[in-house]
Amino acid sequence: MLKELGIIIGSNTKAGMAFESLFPNFMEVEYSKPSEYVKTYWNKYQSLVDTNSNLNGKVFEYILATLCIRENILPIYISAKVAFVPNVIYDLMFYTSERGPVCWSVKTSLRERYKQADLESIALKYVHRKALSYLITLDEREARGVKEKIKTGDVIGLDDVIVATEPEFDKLVADLKTYQFEEPPLVKVIASSQVVTKDKVKSTFQ
Repeated sequence: MLKELGIIIGSNTKAGMAFESLFPNFMEVEYSKPSEYVKTYWNKYQSLVDTNSNLNGKVFEYILATLCIRENILPIYISAKVAFVPNVIYDLMFYTSERGPVCWSVKTSLRERYKQADLESIALKYVHRKALSYLITLDEREARGVKEKIKTGDVIGLDDVIVATEPEFDKLVADLKTYQFEEPPLVKVIASSQVVTKDKVKSTFQ
């Protein structure tokens, strides 16, 4: 199912197989709020699967991507590149008519990795000034520390750090659903109403 949706590439990825072993169909998982969906999936993953750090991040990403499908936050861009932002691949990205890009940087745990997410957010906002950038994590303790750094200005690119199993994640999803999601526009690198072409020169001086 993940392959058909375009969430994964290839049919035998360990993370994809791990995710799909948890429930027969993610569309049938019952939940009352987004954080509950994440908690249900993550707890099942932790209890049934031989977890390792290589799988954790991808499985968490798939949980969030399938939640967005359930919440009709579409289209989702996974492992996305953004024009004029070189050498950065964003975990999950959306495009809104009101703010342009909205980025979710997905980290099960933080430690020093919030710095990478912050730098990627700065790069995004250098090009798209109104963009929104969130660090989504499961690491409640580390999230508190990064939130303080945002308040003090030590972290300047991220709009917030959100723990996906807490009520703040429910609020984030509700807030995002107030935006109009759409496909991003095609970028014309150069635009001008005054263009001198070879054909114009040729016709002028014939």
